[in-house]
Amino acid sequence: MDPAILVEDVSKTFRIVRQPSRSLKESLIRLLRRELVYETFTALDRVSLRVEKGETVSIIGPNGSGKSTLFKLLSRVMRPTGGRIEVRGRISPLIELSAGFHPELSGLENVFLNAGIYGLRRRDVARKLDGIREFAGIGDFVFSPVRTYSSGMMARLAFALAINVDAEVLLVDEVLSVGDAAFQARCLQAIEVLKAAGVTVLLVSHDLTTVARISDRVLLLDRGVVRAEGDPAQVITAYVGPERAKRILERAAQGAAVPR
Repeated sequence: MDPAILVEDVSKTFRIVRQPSRSLKESLIRLLRRELVYETFTALDRVSLRVEKGETVSIIGPNGSGKSTLFKLLSRVMRPTGGRIEVRGRISPLIELSAGFHPELSGLENVFLNAGIYGLRRRDVARKLDGIREFAGIGDFVFSPVRTYSSGMMARLAFALAINVDAEVLLVDEVLSVGDAAFQARCLQAIEVLKAAGVTVLLVSHDLTTVARISDRVLLLDRGVVRAEGDPAQVITAYVGPERAKRILERAAQGAAVPR
């Protein structure tokens, strides 16, 4: 069976100017004179990952390990420096809360705009609108410009839209860390419903209790390199050690949210 997500030997490097210029004019002059000195930063180094259709895989690791970079490559926001990526099916990416949202448009207008980007027709969006508004739970703020929204309100609307666009692949990057405990619980329930419906879910999170609770497999990234992959309990233990992993797994078994 063809996988939903296939990442083969993917690398991503960035060029960073060693001595930043003080102005645009100075940058242009130094560029023309070939005086700019660059350093190469490797965000991902020959990363491979295969996610089957209907599988839920979480990616964990310290800050700066390349998790969000990988998500941006999967979402086609960036291109890899090397390797190959294939994603089969309609993608619903939740990478940054404001991604794809126009600040001067209302929440309702942004729903129609972004749903159109996902490939939904206007009449399909209208049919799902009540469910989106109910899940978001932001009331009449849906008619206000999104620049007036708090991060929690933005997360509610973005997540409500993402789970209602008939996606076959859902990418979630730390969005569940925003919002109150009740909303986070509703998000987890929604993900579990999508899992049961056969939607492929790829999650980036520092919330290891959530990772242990919903994941079929876990990938551990560190400094752009895959350090471990496989059973959630084993990978989490390799990441945080046996004592902390035991507490995390106990909480996951009880269906509890991680304390912050």
